[in-house]
Amino acid sequence: MHSTNSYFYLRLYTLQWLRMEFVDTHCHIHDSEYTLPEKEVRDRAAAAGVTRLICVGTDERTSAEAVGYAHDKDAVWASVGLHPHDAKLGDDAFAAIASLVPHNKIVAIGECGLDYYYNHSDKKDQYRALEYQMQLAIDNNLPMIFHVRDAFEDFWPIFNNFSGITGVIHSFTATTYELDQALSKGLYIGLNGIMTFTKDEAQLAAAQAVPLDRLVLETDAPFLTPAPLRGKVNEPKNVSITADFLATLRNERLETLAMATTQNACHLFGL
Repeated sequence: MHSTNSYFYLRLYTLQWLRMEFVDTHCHIHDSEYTLPEKEVRDRAAAAGVTRLICVGTDERTSAEAVGYAHDKDAVWASVGLHPHDAKLGDDAFAAIASLVPHNKIVAIGECGLDYYYNHSDKKDQYRALEYQMQLAIDNNLPMIFHVRDAFEDFWPIFNNFSGITGVIHSFTATTYELDQALSKGLYIGLNGIMTFTKDEAQLAAAQAVPLDRLVLETDAPFLTPAPLRGKVNEPKNVSITADFLATLRNERLETLAMATTQNACHLFGL
């Protein structure tokens, strides 16, 4: 345990010394239920080279909070959307999300998609919410942040009904088969701390196979804290831990991965 911790802190020191830049393309630190002091969280992120953040809404409240949080912060942007868990909220929630889109710190629509793992909303409600938000993205020329869990078979037919959609599959944990489909449709792939602790070889194989020019990094903070920090509240600084792990997994220089994923995020979201 001692040697593992020593290596971990040495790597953090190296990351700070090299001053590589990272983007956390998906976090929820703006949420009023987030438990860590937000100013300290942003300071730690900057010290770890995480220079840009996208705060992602999942319903009316958290989307409004994302906009409010990003409003006066130079390196923070917002995405607004209705998560598939909350798709059942319907028209009033749709209208509330749409009303936020004109704000100049909005860089994406989402987190939205299909989730059959929990089924907190009926499938028909999930379809309707996804279709509404895809049209909203097209109408406003914005990329999308997609949440797809155990639902790609139904997701792709809906996706194919719309043209001109760009975006990212957030928290990608599927196989190379789904990866190939996503890439063929021009989508980016978001990887996070799951990769540092998964035992699923198919997930790791897919992470290795993501083309460098289609990869972006994320934390999903406060969730999905990477090893060796499991059990702690996640925060944007930990993007650097996931990056370090992925560089080793993919046999790439960390500097190369940092530069490419930062460029990808800036290109996709117009940062």
